Amino acid sequence: MPHQGLLLFRMAPLCMLLGMLMVSCFNFCLCHKNSEFALTNPEKSSTKETERKETIAEEELEPKILEVFHPTHEWQALRPGQAVPAGSHVRLNLQTGAREVKLQDEDKFQANLKGLKKGKRLDINTNTYTSQDLKNALAKFKEGAEMENSKEDQERQAKVKQLFRPIEELKKDFEELNVVIETDMQIMVRLINKFNSSSSSLEEKIAALFDLEYYVHQMDNAQDLLSFGGLQVVINGLNSTEPLVKEYAAFVLGAAFSSNPKVQVEAIEGGALQKLLVILATEQPLTTKKKALFALCSLLRHFPYAQQQFLKLGGLQVLRSLVQEKGMEVLAVRVVTLLYDLVTEKMFAEEDAELTLDAPPERLQQYRQVHLLPSLQEQGWCEITAHLLALPEHDAREKVLQTLGALLATCRDRFHQDTQLRRTLGTLQAEYQALAALELQEGEDEGYFRELLDSINSLLTGLR
Repeated sequence: MPHQGLLLFRMAPLCMLLGMLMVSCFNFCLCHKNSEFALTNPEKSSTKETERKETIAEEELEPKILEVFHPTHEWQALRPGQAVPAGSHVRLNLQTGAREVKLQDEDKFQANLKGLKKGKRLDINTNTYTSQDLKNALAKFKEGAEMENSKEDQERQAKVKQLFRPIEELKKDFEELNVVIETDMQIMVRLINKFNSSSSSLEEKIAALFDLEYYVHQMDNAQDLLSFGGLQVVINGLNSTEPLVKEYAAFVLGAAFSSNPKVQVEAIEGGALQKLLVILATEQPLTTKKKALFALCSLLRHFPYAQQQFLKLGGLQVLRSLVQEKGMEVLAVRVVTLLYDLVTEKMFAEEDAELTLDAPPERLQQYRQVHLLPSLQEQGWCEITAHLLALPEHDAREKVLQTLGALLATCRDRFHQDTQLRRTLGTLQAEYQALAALELQEGEDEGYFRELLDSINSLLTGLR
């Protein structure tokens, strides 16, 4: 027994060593077993070794043609040379070093669709094309577009040709018809030559002047008429023995003078003012005098030098005789309007000079040499204008009232002595009060008759 106990005592360390060895072997086996069933990680966590293997594998691939891999819902190994469709789930097996592919789960696929709506690209096209295929397709697309554009251009050009004729054909037709396209300058030259020709009939001359008046309304055309001597030809037409020639020549001159200083100056030097006054002072048809007065007004307005010459040549006497002539009431209103324009024009020029406080310019100096108001008083225009209030037309009365207001400072004493003027103003005041009341009933606070009534009241107040 002692011998057996000693033996057991000696074997105890050996058993412990054996046990430790078995535990170590068991641990080793467990580690070996886990490595056979190692978990895989996504491609992003690949090691340098696997990246090197992938690089070598990709370099061995054909760069132009790739086989498309069709994944399923199970993990499958991806062979070298196979292309993965966009949207597939790819992982790298760290144990085998191979890439594995499967279709995405439904929830992840829906998330990708949401990402597409937010602007991310999801390409589900699995077709494979080489670079040469793409180049050929692009070349064919360009050729097709060019052919389509060429067809559209040809169709459009065909439609245009149907609608319009070529300019060469039009020119040929015009030549056959002896039609020549002329400029305004060429037309005016032709019209002046026709008017000035001794072989032209009276009707042809009148037609030439009538057409010429249309062109000289434009400032440039009126100056062109001056440049080739046509203006003087028309001025000379005022001396014609035919009243119609005088009438239409004055008509052309009135249009050419209007707001055209260059033409106005040449007209004064060409003797237009004297000829117009002669027509107004002599016995002529009413229509001829109307056109002559129109030309005179266009020549005098905004031209102080012409106004000076008008006074020197006795223009006011000519107009006074015209106004007092029987049957010339229509011209009387136009004369009064002209006088009002000339008085206020000078007044405004002087007021502008006072406001600017500058040295008087040459134009203002010319206006100051026009002594119009004293001449009007001396030649009896205060009484002549006052008597025109007897005209029945409201428009004529309005213009006469305006002129009386402009002459009030100069003609105050004459107006005080004119008892007929006071009676006329009183009568008109009562008439226009009734008419203004009717306007007020119709809702017009500032009507036409109210303005006339204000002018009468202002004039009566100034005479007190």
